[in-house]
Amino acid sequence: MDTVTLTLNDMYDLASRVLVRSGTSDANAGHVATALSVAEADGLSGHGLSRLPSYSAQVRSGKVNGGATPIATEDPDKAVVRINAKDGFAFPAISMAIDKLVPLARKYGIAGAAIGYSHHCGALGYHVERLAEQGLVSIMFANSPAAIAPWGGSKALFGTNPIAFAAPRNTGMPLVIDLSLSKVARGKIMVAAQKGEAIPEGWAVDSAGRPTTDAKAAMEGTMLPISDAKGSALVLMVEILAATLTGASYGYEASSFFDAEGKPPRVGQMLIAIDSDATVDIFTGNAFGGRIETLMSQIRMQPGTHVPGANREARRREARYNGVNIPADLHRQLTMLAGG
Repeated sequence: MDTVTLTLNDMYDLASRVLVRSGTSDANAGHVATALSVAEADGLSGHGLSRLPSYSAQVRSGKVNGGATPIATEDPDKAVVRINAKDGFAFPAISMAIDKLVPLARKYGIAGAAIGYSHHCGALGYHVERLAEQGLVSIMFANSPAAIAPWGGSKALFGTNPIAFAAPRNTGMPLVIDLSLSKVARGKIMVAAQKGEAIPEGWAVDSAGRPTTDAKAAMEGTMLPISDAKGSALVLMVEILAATLTGASYGYEASSFFDAEGKPPRVGQMLIAIDSDATVDIFTGNAFGGRIETLMSQIRMQPGTHVPGANREARRREARYNGVNIPADLHRQLTMLAGG
């Protein structure tokens, strides 16, 4: 497959131009372009530049309000902030949530942000990592348009409903765990469908409920949850945390992230941030940083073990120095959308 190599600045510039030309404000385009560029640098192409054609089309159709300004509502006596994304991109609303959560978590020890009227939020690890860089342990839940049936059912009801967790470390980048509750992130199947590639059996079923390796058939069918019935229960938990608590649309009510048809999806996200010094000192007198490094060293002592996200720093370094390869066809499409 032909590819084009882009620097991080190239990717940011291209993404920004595509978004602004479609009707997105400069500020919002900056939030989105940064998140997509980081995803590409981390090797998460399903949450990277491949999202731009659908993002652009949705702004043009009005499915996404490219000029939306999120609104935050706070109660001075509570460690919770409520954010209305105003049918805009999720990234500006999440950035606002992060800015609000840092002082709240430091004041109260733990704080939460409930985001509604939102959109696709990309790789969740990107968001919780930003909180961990501020010394906070964080966890995030997001619901998404229907892609998974309830266990034993055949009709998609829940989204792939990802979860992410991050913790600060004394050395190197924060520990980041980011996982979709489907066997694989839906974005990976989308990329395979775009490339005309097959997917492994066990990832999804077609619209008739039959196992399939055809990525396009999988996009028209339903995803399979991780760990079968246990994974299905986790999907339900995230739906309640990200949609019921935030007042957002449930997965079966939300329109697709992948096309410009229909009304805004209005999904939700929930972020929780914990001051890493708020509890450990009380019980043990030991700082969180030393405790987590002790745990990481015990993992590394066993041959063949792998700490989640251990390769992320190397991938980012490689991207910073050598750029990122993206499909030439995608680059041509984005260049046209950006105005040449």
